[in-house]
Amino acid sequence: MTEQDVKQVQTLRNAERVSSGVLKPVSEEKKTEPAPKPDTAASKIESVLTPPPIKKSSDIIEDQAETSKAQNIFQTLFANNNKVLTAEDGDLNINSETRRMLVLFSDGTYLIDEAHRFDGQVLNFTAIAKRRKLIIHTPKYVSSQEIAAIYAYATRGSGEIKMSAQESADYQMQIDFLSVVNRAAAKKVSDVHVVVADSTLILFRVNGMMERELEYSAEWGESFVRAAFASADISDANYAQNEFQGAQKLGSTPLRGTDGKLTLPHNVLAIRLQFNPVAFGSQYLVMRLLYADDNPNGNGDLKSLGLGDRELNLFYRLRATAVGLNIVAGPTGSGKSTTLQRNMIKMIQEHNGEINVITVEDPPEYPIPGARQMPVTNANTEEEKNEEFTKALSAALRSDPDVMMVGEIRSLATADLVFKGALSGHSVWSTLHANSAPAIITRFRDMGVQPYMLCDPEIMKGLISQRLFRKICPYCRISIKERMSDPSFERLKTALGDYGIENTYVRGPGCKYCNHKGVIGRMSVPEIIVPDAHFLQLMVNGDTKNAIDYWVSELDGRPLREAAIERMLKGYIDLDEVERWCGLLDQRPIY
Repeated sequence: MTEQDVKQVQTLRNAERVSSGVLKPVSEEKKTEPAPKPDTAASKIESVLTPPPIKKSSDIIEDQAETSKAQNIFQTLFANNNKVLTAEDGDLNINSETRRMLVLFSDGTYLIDEAHRFDGQVLNFTAIAKRRKLIIHTPKYVSSQEIAAIYAYATRGSGEIKMSAQESADYQMQIDFLSVVNRAAAKKVSDVHVVVADSTLILFRVNGMMERELEYSAEWGESFVRAAFASADISDANYAQNEFQGAQKLGSTPLRGTDGKLTLPHNVLAIRLQFNPVAFGSQYLVMRLLYADDNPNGNGDLKSLGLGDRELNLFYRLRATAVGLNIVAGPTGSGKSTTLQRNMIKMIQEHNGEINVITVEDPPEYPIPGARQMPVTNANTEEEKNEEFTKALSAALRSDPDVMMVGEIRSLATADLVFKGALSGHSVWSTLHANSAPAIITRFRDMGVQPYMLCDPEIMKGLISQRLFRKICPYCRISIKERMSDPSFERLKTALGDYGIENTYVRGPGCKYCNHKGVIGRMSVPEIIVPDAHFLQLMVNGDTKNAIDYWVSELDGRPLREAAIERMLKGYIDLDEVERWCGLLDQRPIY
């Protein structure tokens, strides 16, 4: 990274820490602080692994505190040139199985996987280390995901590029590729768009919105796209400029062809690449970044995603059902995979790991501790992918599962096997591209699923749809009363009256606490249907309006708009974001 990038990252992190309550704005009155502990990694690790003081009045602030903690844990552990003695190339020679259970740093900081605190190998290592008179402090107990992340950071560092001038010339385009990824990862960008035409334009999708980031020559862009393809681990044998191609770059391995000298940033779990030819000889590359530090503790906390008590209770009820099909729907980039991952982790935790959870994904996006994740990666065309996906799903059904998770239902063949799993006594969870929770039934009907299965509430257990709404900065947000001349003000007054006017805020101009963006991340807003036979029959018959009315009046349903309005009135999201996803407030929601 350049010095300017480092400063920008630090500014963003400080802003998030301020907004989370970890740091206070300079204008706030100073409070008496307790005496600091000695400035060592061993003394600071407890404060890093323990949530910092937060403002309990706001779930947004709580979420920001978790983000800040994840971002600063590595800085604390590796401060002052602190080394991992138990790393693969470290000073202590231990086997890989023991390494997965513990970490010992050169300053004596000792971390143990909480699930293996009484394991014989851990106790044996501790005894040997003490006999050798190594510096070893009282152990701290952490999750296996944190252990793995620490070793990944020790091996890969922060993605900085360290090589000679000659090596830099040899790998220049892959260095440029890594520099763009580093820049995007520092901003927690979800997607990087590279458009090659008369010039090359690089855009970042941040908090759901596209931002113009960099511009280069067309020649540079063509070389960049080829370098991205060459760096991938999973791809076609050859790059074809005029064909649609997909590829994947794993964060655990160096960039292909760089002799191990270039690696992704430690917080990037993987990158999905989609290469597209577009009109007039241009090229179009989209890179989806998957982050390892979005859930560093490997926990099943759905509340931190934005779910309220009502939705948490409904998810609990669905997890408690031993058989049936549960679908999470939404467009691309709506957080379906993250919600499903957290929910699966929560289910495994609630059953104390005593259930067999098998997933079939193309490819696995996020790790699910305790689950057997089966990848579908050895296919190029859609036909081959569907065939391999069907094979993997059939194999999963024969592998004694209690719960199955299917990454995405994309064809009738996959849908048939998913319903077969639900019919044969399994709990099945999956995702689907559909506009809303009721539209899941319409989508299945359009795919060709038999109506008698869609009408059976013993099969169709949960219909879930969600969107990601940008959270407005609580420090610079402005009241809707300052926009009285805007048409949205009248729509709000018509829909919610004076109460809505008094409690609604909109995105502010930006400040130092939100990096002058006016927003601080996104939150999930879902709608959840636990259907009965009458609702399902209405949907199968195509009577969507009456089905929605029945769901709201008889099944205590709450559409997406109502869930979004609740969060708007609490000051989490603004009016513009509600109308963007849910339609104008003075109109009936469209399903």
